[in-house]
This record gives sequence, structure tokens and C-alpha cells, in this order.
Amino acid sequence: MRTKLSTFDFDLNEKLIADVPSKQRDESRLMVVNRATGEIEHKIFKDVIDYFDDGDTFIFNNTKVFPARMYGKKEKTGAKIEVFLLRELNNEARLWDVLVDPARKIRVGNKLYFADKDGNEILVAEVVDNTTSRGRTIRFFYEGTNSEFFDVLKQLGHTPIPKYIQTKRGSKRIPDGLDEERYQTVYASKIGAVAAPTAGLHFSRELMKRLEIKGVDFSEITLHIGLGTFRSIDVEDLSKHKMDAEYFQVSEEATLNVNKSIAAKRKVCAVGTTSMRSIESAVSATSTLKAAEGWTNKFIYPPYDFSIANSMITNFHLPKSSLLIMVAAFGGHDLIMEAYQQAVKQKYRFFSYGDAMLII
Repeated sequence: MRTKLSTFDFDLNEKLIADVPSKQRDESRLMVVNRATGEIEHKIFKDVIDYFDDGDTFIFNNTKVFPARMYGKKEKTGAKIEVFLLRELNNEARLWDVLVDPARKIRVGNKLYFADKDGNEILVAEVVDNTTSRGRTIRFFYEGTNSEFFDVLKQLGHTPIPKYIQTKRGSKRIPDGLDEERYQTVYASKIGAVAAPTAGLHFSRELMKRLEIKGVDFSEITLHIGLGTFRSIDVEDLSKHKMDAEYFQVSEEATLNVNKSIAAKRKVCAVGTTSMRSIESAVSATSTLKAAEGWTNKFIYPPYDFSIANSMITNFHLPKSSLLIMVAAFGGHDLIMEAYQQAVKQKYRFFSYGDAMLII
């Protein structure tokens, strides 16, 4: 029984962590791992179509990343502060959980001012609570509709690409609009994530159309990804790790194609760890997918019996991460760790903008 964090460690050269996406979405590299035979193949992502047929189903997370990173000034001192929006607590009161930096300067009662690119202050917020060392609850003062409010956030905010990407880029020039376009899936529709469901970033509209023509069905679920997905694990015994809760929704409509494929013994492919967490949080008594909505803090680690998907697409994750641990639970610990050794040797690109793995 592999439940120790240390068994999911491996040496990763930081040069393999991608800081820009592939030139074309569907032309990143694809490692195909066969659970039954142990075979490992090296392909291009658009080759994924060769592994699926009429009647198979893909499950996509349709969450949409919003520009969650904002820069403002503190009242009186004018000190520059960063506010990272985590989740909306109450849309009528405009209450949000956020992270602030530098946190030591931001206290309850402080007002924060946000200006547009021309320097006009167009939004004000007040800190109403401390939640963690860097966490705060803030209230925005805004009287328009929710749609108008999100338009203002879009105007003020920046695409929340992970900090490690910004650090690795350094002074490297990045084409304007690259992150706005590529740190978002082509099928994103439900606003609410502060990080992208990265396995889905490899799908182009052309590839999805080709899959559709081949007879592959698509089912969409929603899980709004928070930063907790990437929180490091600090306990050796994985049974003691607690995941942060994230909002998810599996509609009645989403269950139809999935359960039809299950009944016909076809392939059901979870696109990404967030899709997998959602469907495993919505399993019926008969081991089929059921409609569900709420918050899930499900942490999947070996040994684990998966109920819905029999294949999975995922990116290459960091050592000892909850994401790698879930992938190993699905693909088998030894096979997945061997695949990761090959990925390092073959110089696959890792993490959010990296390459992909298909487990069949």
C-alpha cells in the first residue's frame, strides 16, 4: 500500500518546466501509457484521435479563468499592493477571499484603490477580515450588475499565470495577448477559476471537430480551480492530507453520454485531474455518474478504485504533488513513476504549459 509522500518523488531539472506554451495547441508532445501492457509510446498530441472511436466520451472541465491578479494602492501611503482574487463569497455584498502581497502592510479597515491604465481610480475595496497570514476577506464598493462588475475586474485584472512562470521568464519578452489566449481552454464557458485546467489546453477547435466527426461524444462538467490544487503536501502519511474545497457541478445532461458509454463498455476519458475529481465526487450507488453540485475536497491517492473513467489525459506534474499522486493512483504507481523517468530523460516539458500524457 503506497500511501507515503516520499514514494512520489523524482529528480526534475527546472529547465524542463515550461514557461511558454507550444506554438500550436495540439502539437505539444504526448506520451501514451498503456496500463494493461505497460507499453509507453511517444506521440504528438493531435495523435490522441487514433486512440478513440465512435461511442467513446471525453469529459471536459468547462471552467473559465478570470483575470484574478490585480494591482492597486493602499490608502494614505499609496503603497503598491497585489491582490489575488481566490473566490467570491457573496455576490450581493461583493465579498471575496483574496491573497495580498505584501501582507504585512494590509490590515482590517484598510481601503485599497484600483486604477485603470490611464490612472483613473475606478474601484475601491475595504479589508474586512484576516483569514490566513496572506489571506484577507475584502468588500468591493460597486453598485452595478454582476455582469458589469466582472467587466470592471476584467479591465483591471491580469491573467493569473503561475508565479513560477513569471519568475522563470525573467526579462524574456512574451508576445502581447499570449497568456490571455493560451492560458484558457477553447471550450471554457463558466467563469470562476484562478488557474487553468491545463490538460484541456492542448485541444484545438480543429482537433475537437475531428473527434466529433469520428463520433466521439463530449460531456462538460465544471470545477472552479483554486490555488489549493497546487498547495504542497507537508505530511508523509497521505491519509492525513486535507485538500482545499472547490466548487463543482455535474449536470444531468453531462451524465447521459458518460453513462451511455459506460453501459456500452466504451472508453470514458477524463480530461485532467479536475475532471477526474469532479466525476469521482459524483458516483451513484450503481457506479455510474450522477448529477451533483457543491464543494469537493476529495483527495485521490493509491490505492483507489475509480468508478467512471477508464482513460485519462493529464499534464506532467511536479514531484510529490497531489496531481502526480492522483495520476499514479489511476495509472499504477510503478508504471507512472517509470513514465516520469522517461519523460525527464526524453526532455518532455512539465507543468501548466508543458506536454501531455494519455493513460489508456
